[in-house]
Amino acid sequence: MLHLGHQSSAESAPALDERMAVQDRVADLNARYRHFGTSYLLEAVLTRGVFDRVAMVSSFGADSAVLLHLIAQIDRTLPVLFIDTALLFEETLTYQQELAAHLGLTNVQVIRAPKRTVEAVDPYGALRFSNPDACCELRKTQPLNDALQGYDAWITGRKRHQAQTREGLHYFDLDEGTARIKINPLIDWKPARIAAHLRTHNLPRHPLVARGYPSIGCAPCTTRVAQGEDPRAGRWRNSEKTECGLHRPAPKGDAQ
Repeated sequence: MLHLGHQSSAESAPALDERMAVQDRVADLNARYRHFGTSYLLEAVLTRGVFDRVAMVSSFGADSAVLLHLIAQIDRTLPVLFIDTALLFEETLTYQQELAAHLGLTNVQVIRAPKRTVEAVDPYGALRFSNPDACCELRKTQPLNDALQGYDAWITGRKRHQAQTREGLHYFDLDEGTARIKINPLIDWKPARIAAHLRTHNLPRHPLVARGYPSIGCAPCTTRVAQGEDPRAGRWRNSEKTECGLHRPAPKGDAQ
């Protein structure tokens, strides 16, 4: 199984100090921007030097066009990291290329786990059955951690309404296990607002949405959702798993 490196006892004190400093900065940023809207937040993050280096991480999934469109209006050269797990729907791979071209994004970076690592850890492709968390770490979490080296913040498309684990989201939160900050511009966007934005700007939809997939991950771990089900019910169905590992539950209440 793939494991993230553990810090030695000699590193633990400065690591703790760094974490506390980042937590203080997260609290300050949330206090400063909590009453502003999405567009103002993105303008500040992308044009006013709030962070040294910022990237967006996008799944090019069901609702991804909204945030990608908002970002493209400000900076089409922003690095957009797309994780290809080698288990994605073919429709997702095609949609990624078509949407990026439609929006004029010029810096989409496709991130993959090294082939030799996948072959060593999951030679038969069965890890998703025996240990789905380890599969996500191998194919998503670790490759993204590697790709984000050198960035001090990254933008996500998470929304509070998506899951109980996301109800406590703020605009900014600490990326657990690193000193990076996650930026969540769409936390208060509800489905109706998302749909309206897609219609108003005539943005292309992921083709699987019309076929009953309101939330889209890897093909083996995503099923259609019946009418009336939670939109994320098709993710890791019949499992207690709710997140791929890129995002851990956000604490409810005030920002850290």
